Amino acid sequence: MAQMIKVPSEKYKYFRLNDVHAHSPIYCESESRRPINSWTQNGRKNFVKTIITILAACGLGVTGILFAFGVFDLQCQESAVSVTSPVTVNASNLNNQLLLPALNIDAPQCGNIPQESRQDCWPEEKGTSQQGCEARGCCWLPAGFSMKRRLGNVPWCFYPTNYNGYMVTSVEKITAGTRAQLQLSRPSSWPNDVQKLYVDIVSETKTRLNVKIYDPANTRYEVPVTLNKEQTTDFTDFDVFSSMGQAPLMFADQFLQFGTQLSSKYIYGLGEHRGAFLVSTNWTKMAFWARDEPPSNHDAHGVFLVNSNAMEVEVTPEPSVIYRTTGGILDFYIFTGPSPDNVVQQYTQLIGRPFMPPYWALGFHLCRWGYGGTAGLKTVIKRMRDANMPYDTQWNDIDYMRDHLDWTYDSTHQFRGLPDVVQDLHDHGQHYIMIIDPGISNSQPKGTYIPYDDGLKRNVFIKTPDGSQPIIGKVWPGTTAYPDFYHPNASDYWYTHAKAYHDIVPFDGIWIDMNEPSNFVAGSTAGCPNNNLENPPWLPPGRCVPPPASTSPPTTIFTVFMDTARPSPQNNKILGGNKRSIVISRSTFPTTGVHSGHWLGDNNAKWDDTYYSIPGIMNFNLFGIPLVGADICGFNGNSNPELCMRWMQLGAFYPFMRNHNTIGNKDQDPASFDTATQDKMRDALLLRYKLLPYLYTLFYINHVEGTPVIRPIFFQYPESAYNVSYMVDTQFMWGDALLVTPTTSQNTYKGLAYLPKDRWYDWFNQSYIDSAGYMGDFDLPMEHINLQVRGGVVIPLQAPNVTTTLSRKNPFSLLVTLTSTGSAKGRMYWDDGESLNSISDKKYNLINFNVSQHMLSSEVVYRGYTGEVITLEHITILGVEIAPTSITVNGQVLTAGYTYKNKVLEINSLTVDLLQPLTINWTV
Repeated sequence: MAQMIKVPSEKYKYFRLNDVHAHSPIYCESESRRPINSWTQNGRKNFVKTIITILAACGLGVTGILFAFGVFDLQCQESAVSVTSPVTVNASNLNNQLLLPALNIDAPQCGNIPQESRQDCWPEEKGTSQQGCEARGCCWLPAGFSMKRRLGNVPWCFYPTNYNGYMVTSVEKITAGTRAQLQLSRPSSWPNDVQKLYVDIVSETKTRLNVKIYDPANTRYEVPVTLNKEQTTDFTDFDVFSSMGQAPLMFADQFLQFGTQLSSKYIYGLGEHRGAFLVSTNWTKMAFWARDEPPSNHDAHGVFLVNSNAMEVEVTPEPSVIYRTTGGILDFYIFTGPSPDNVVQQYTQLIGRPFMPPYWALGFHLCRWGYGGTAGLKTVIKRMRDANMPYDTQWNDIDYMRDHLDWTYDSTHQFRGLPDVVQDLHDHGQHYIMIIDPGISNSQPKGTYIPYDDGLKRNVFIKTPDGSQPIIGKVWPGTTAYPDFYHPNASDYWYTHAKAYHDIVPFDGIWIDMNEPSNFVAGSTAGCPNNNLENPPWLPPGRCVPPPASTSPPTTIFTVFMDTARPSPQNNKILGGNKRSIVISRSTFPTTGVHSGHWLGDNNAKWDDTYYSIPGIMNFNLFGIPLVGADICGFNGNSNPELCMRWMQLGAFYPFMRNHNTIGNKDQDPASFDTATQDKMRDALLLRYKLLPYLYTLFYINHVEGTPVIRPIFFQYPESAYNVSYMVDTQFMWGDALLVTPTTSQNTYKGLAYLPKDRWYDWFNQSYIDSAGYMGDFDLPMEHINLQVRGGVVIPLQAPNVTTTLSRKNPFSLLVTLTSTGSAKGRMYWDDGESLNSISDKKYNLINFNVSQHMLSSEVVYRGYTGEVITLEHITILGVEIAPTSITVNGQVLTAGYTYKNKVLEINSLTVDLLQPLTINWTV
């Protein structure tokens, strides 16, 4: 689809396809109609334009979000005309208005296309040739010296500028939007083209638009996820797509393609992948299906593509992005920002806000595959306690099971006595989580393995194409069947067996692994069927897939099977009906964050993996899945004291903190190392536990407002010299207050890092620097991570202990960091840490803090939880330039209990009830 689409305004000044203007306020009168580089908006020119593309999805991602900074109106060379009244478009005037120029194979417009503007006409991995390329009506012009077509190379086979596509046959107004009817003008090179398409453009909110391209004559698969749909006619004018000169719109039965120009080469996201935060635009291709393996400067908008079929996205140097998928429809949601935080908020408003985790889930988690039974498990638990390591949750990998069978444990051999171990954890205020894989063994003698027998009885397993029997794959227990989690009986089935196991081993959460679903054989034990569903004309790199579930085509199963991770009200009954829990899932999909968290999968005990974890965690916070972490110290391979210690320092700032490694490797729990290493790891854990009230507050804000817990630097600082903040992916922020600069290389005591333009306080020595915004050497001492606090914040803290259960009994403190003008603000959320409906039932406390003119005050916004005494004992105020002459607390003059040194005011020995208004004044 060529040219651009404009977002409807409140006056329906909206959308434009080539030179068809349906109520469009701005359009171009030049012959070429190509946008030029002088992008303007209200007279502003040459501003930074940044794009973030996010494909958040299962495993490697399937669904697209496009964040753009510096959204623009297109200005043509000759004129830009404003239409002040709606334009009536008659179908008779549109018959020959092609979205793409007519194809002339004899004289293709190829030679004038710069290499960086080539759009790949041969997306297949192999088989390109001049004959095949030209048969598609495309240009063949080898580039470079290699005869091999590789990912990242300049395409040899690419679309000419006059490649045909669809034409508009009519445009009409529909409820809250517009509908364009498109007719295919010539066959594509893909089988079973859809001849007629509808493009529906509907305003859903003031900041959200839905653009849906679909076949009106046939029902096609659409993702069965619940979205918070709305409609409005109040929408601000906004340019959405500029697809002129891009890969053409194609809509065949098993090949869909949509290309659009981007306004910047700053591209992020593209689903879960191992790599830098900033994605290369050198024709980078990323496959997305779950498998085991602008109005003003710096403004943002986002695009969310709802499609769960196998998908590939290609990013080109122009820059542009091309979506290709094997089926479904093209269902885009556009979010108008204007800030990056706003875009994430608008996205999570649509898919659902992330869940509020229990307080204990933010503590330290410990796991390994290969404890050697309950004896080894007890040894590690005792070792951690003896070392006084903060430690909340113990996990088990698959070795606890009997023969790797779900909902069992090895009760007669190695893990005899596991229920007693779990009870001991509970007695110490700790928690227990175990792994569950969705593959259910079918090889046990009949009547000996109830989960399989019951699954057959309830008919919940995915069936072979003829529906005669369950399809059989192979995972850890051997041959297995897979529950169809869209089957109406599946939820009750899963609950029944989870509850039965919980009655024996009272777990506190579930770890869902292998839920892409993973399969150790291609397709099934019968192999890959030879049909068009398993062998579509185009497929991203991967493997064949199982036959369909009850509601989805086969290439979709790999992206929605993770619904196993979704808790239901029944699941909550397992834990007593009114307690929050966590589910940590390997495979994810948009809306996963509403119910669950994620870990980044198996990694390695290597320094590179410490770095790769940072882009991964930042990406998932943009995807609306903030409870995310990596396997600290590395899963595969043996760690070492320096690597594990540095990783523990970094991991202390993961939203989800778990140390985990594999069978056969050395122990890497913190208490297994030498005393000096233990001390540094303990300090990192104590720092995290001290900060938990602030982290918990960030999760509350994320839950009710949608802003990320972990944020890239440019979310807070979009303006930076040479756009440095957009390129930093070795640092990140907790909320808007803490800047974390970890060490990700061996034997490193100084490292290049960025300090944004602001006042920053060193967490440890409490000194400050007023930064102009610079890259420079940061101190990276072995003793602790580099942690900076932004000036102008109030952070709630709590004295730490070895569990969150004990920590919650301790008094609170406040850290105040003043700006150069002496101001600061912050807030604190608090509840009982575990009740399921604390927020909706109004059983929580919310307190705002404000500092100005030498006065700290608090406002109790809501007081609904009184189950604990919330006592403020200590206040640290940084940046107090002049020594106070007097201090009053709620009108009472302090004669002792405070100190002042090096611009730091410490007020000690308070016994203030934080649920009462607080006023502290200091006179200078």
